[in-house]
Formats: sequence, C-alpha cells, structure tokens
Amino acid sequence: MTEQTVSAKAEGAMRTIGEVSAELGVKPHILRYWEAQFETVTPLKRAGGRRYYRAEDVETLRTIDRLLNREGFTVRGARQFLAGKAAAPAALAPAPAVSTKPAVDIAALRKIRDSLAAALAAA
Repeated sequence: MTEQTVSAKAEGAMRTIGEVSAELGVKPHILRYWEAQFETVTPLKRAGGRRYYRAEDVETLRTIDRLLNREGFTVRGARQFLAGKAAAPAALAPAPAVSTKPAVDIAALRKIRDSLAAALAAA
C-alpha cells in the first residue's frame, strides 16, 4: 500500500494493520503485541482475522508509540499512563520552592573570619 492510499482515506475511516504500520513506522507484529498488552486497543476483526483499526485505536497506538519509542516508558509504565495512574512527568511537575534564607549562617562565618584575622594579626 502506498503512502498516497493511506493519506487518501477519510479521517474517520477504518484502517488495516498494514496502513497503521506504514503510518506509524512500526512493524505489524509490534502492533499485534501492543494489542495484547494494552486493552484499550481493540480493533475489529473480520473473517480470517483481518484487523480494522478505528480512528481512536490509531490515536491510542500513536500515543503508545510516543511513550515507548520516544519518551522511554516501559510497557507497564505506558499502561499506567494510559490508565491515568502515572504521576506527571518531571517536566510537567511544579519546580520546588526556592528558599530565600541562605543555607549558611552569615553571622557565624563573620565571627570565624574575625577570629582568623585576629590570629593573623597576632602572629
């Protein structure tokens, strides 16, 4: 199937495993594996086991591909993310509050400096 044929279909049209495979750049056996691992992907199966993916299945597969192949999620982590149980990624988490109080006691440091200066002057 050529790239033109895939893009010529209407947005909501059902797609075969070959079309989805070509669109995502993933081999068909990987799509079948994801189907087994992610219960949210449920293509229609016709006679002979031919799969037809709905638009929402294709969108879910795009998300799975992004999570696994670009963002480095494990299958389990991607499953949790899709189920809404995953914590927000670090990039989306709020930054910790910055303390305005210095980490070191300035008065104590000045006292040490003064005692060292006095020791040097006495030497």
